This record gives sequence, structure tokens and C-alpha cells, in this order.
Amino acid sequence: MTDNDMTNTQDARDLIERLMFGSMAAQTVRAAIRLRVIELIGNEERAAVDVAADTGAEPQSMTRLLRALASLGLLRGHTAGSFSVTPAGALLDAKRPDSLIALVRMFTEPAILRAWEQLDDSVRTGDIAFDKVFGKDFFSYLAELPDLSAEFNAAMSQAAEETAAALPQAFDFGRFSTVTDVGGGNGTVLSGVLREHPTLTGVIYDTEEGLAQAPTTLEQHGLTTRCSLVAGDFFRSVPEGSDLYLIKSVLHDWTDEQAVTILTHCRAVLPPTGRILIVEPVLPEVVDTETAGSTYLSDLNMMVIVGGRERTRTDFAELCRKAGLALTSVTPLAEAPPFSLIEATPA
Repeated sequence: MTDNDMTNTQDARDLIERLMFGSMAAQTVRAAIRLRVIELIGNEERAAVDVAADTGAEPQSMTRLLRALASLGLLRGHTAGSFSVTPAGALLDAKRPDSLIALVRMFTEPAILRAWEQLDDSVRTGDIAFDKVFGKDFFSYLAELPDLSAEFNAAMSQAAEETAAALPQAFDFGRFSTVTDVGGGNGTVLSGVLREHPTLTGVIYDTEEGLAQAPTTLEQHGLTTRCSLVAGDFFRSVPEGSDLYLIKSVLHDWTDEQAVTILTHCRAVLPPTGRILIVEPVLPEVVDTETAGSTYLSDLNMMVIVGGRERTRTDFAELCRKAGLALTSVTPLAEAPPFSLIEATPA
């Protein structure tokens, strides 16, 4: 075996080990959030024994946790037993407006992990693992647990912040008068659009549970007079009256048949000059881990949790065709990867 072969073999082993310990790394981050260690360390270097005292933890155990967090790039080790927070770790501080805590908590939620344990079954059968494990679909499960539903809404809001900042400059909203955000949740994305386009009015359309935090969002941004809330079921209908229908991170939750139903209802109320703007990741036609990266894991998550999928441009074009729409453009949202803007018009 040559030196090059040995290097390649070691690199391969290192890759397998990183993947093998991946779930443990996620639980390490979850423990850090539950113990509030990032907040307790703050902006200065702190000794592990002091952090342990603040949390009521055993000092040696806390040191071991902080060492592991340093190995993951969330803390930086200094003198023996002393640590500070890295820029990545700072995103786990609940006091920051750009905190990702809710997102991490949601994706390390025990119910999500229990469903993921059945990934192989979903691959074999095509069934939704979550439904089989819990005897109900994911959104029905959330509806019965208000605290978890609020956590989910907060996680989706955190996931949408980057898009909300980038979208208003990436699309010509000025040519429209009213936009309906279909499945708009707490209004993070639509608020971003309305703030940048003062002549535009909006409608957030979602279930009662999905809209629960929307009034707070609109009030925070001074948009209560320019945006209305409508509760309903997009599998039954979509409110009429808008010339732009925005659908972000919705279609990937559903099967092709269900996605066509949502788009068909949007098409039914779309004026001749109206547009539908879909904001979702678009997988390349040929696997490209450089540009798509974690989107492939998101695709598996959709399969396991809700039965949906991530899609290619060809897939989106086919959904639009079946709904009486024509896909006119797909534009990567450069400031908020991996999302793209998919524009469709009446066919």
C-alpha cells in the first residue's frame, strides 16, 4: 500500500467516524442549549467550574461538555478549563435576535429523532415514518401540543429570517398591489417584503395554529394596518383578491398530488396578469453536493416526517403544468442559499 493509498484510507475512515458521531454531536448541542452554557459564558472567557456552579452541574462533567463543544467549533479553549464563545456558538445565545436555538431544538426534538430511527422502513415502503410511530401525522401531533407547536413556529421563523432579509431585493414586488403568503406562518417572510415595499398590502393565510404568533410579528413591524390574517386550509381553497401568491417552504412538505392541489387552488384565484412565486430549494438534476449539500438530508427529513420531498426544476415544472401554470423562471436566491425563486404564470 502506497503512502497515497494510506492517506486516502485514513480520510475515508475519518469521514465515516464524523458521520457515525453526528447524532452525538447534535445531542451535545442540545445539552448546551438546555444548560444555557453559551449565555452563561457570554462575551468573556470563563472557567468551566464557574459555568458549572451557575447551572448546578458537576464541575468535571461540565468541563467535558465544554471541551466537546470546543471540538465542534462552538467554543474556544484557552488556559486549562477556561473557554470563550466562537461566532458560531454565539448563534445559540437566546438573547440574540438571530439566535438559532428554536431551530436546533426542533431538529433535535425526541419525536423527530424517533421517526428518523425508522428511515430504512420509509425507504423500503415509501410510508411516512412519523405517522407509523405516532399513529397520526406530524401537523396533527403539533396541534395537540401547543408548546411544541409554538416551538415549531419559532423554528420556522428562525429558518426564514435570512430569506426575509434577501427576498425583498431579489424580486420585483413593486409591480404588484397585494400579496398573499400561502402557509405564511407567523409572517416573518411577508413582513420583510412589506417593510421594503410600502405600497404593497398583504394577507397571511395559514391554519389557526400556524397564525398563532403572526399578530405579534405584524405589531412588532408596524404592519397591522397593511396586512390581514386569514385562517383556512389550502387543500380546500386559497383567498382571492391578490395579484401575487407567495408560497415559501410549503410544497416540500407534501406529496406531488397534494402540492398540485395547493397550486391549483392558487391558480383558481389568480388574475390573468398575476404571478405565483414559490420559494424553495431546487435540487440539481445531477447530484451536486457542493451546491445542494444539506438539501439532500432535508429531502430525507421530508420523507420521514411529513411525506414530502425536495424537487428539481423539472419536478417543479411538472407540478405547475398539472396545476394549469407555466414555470417561467428559476433564480437562485444568492443571499439565502439553498433557496431559489420559482416564478409561475397562468398557462
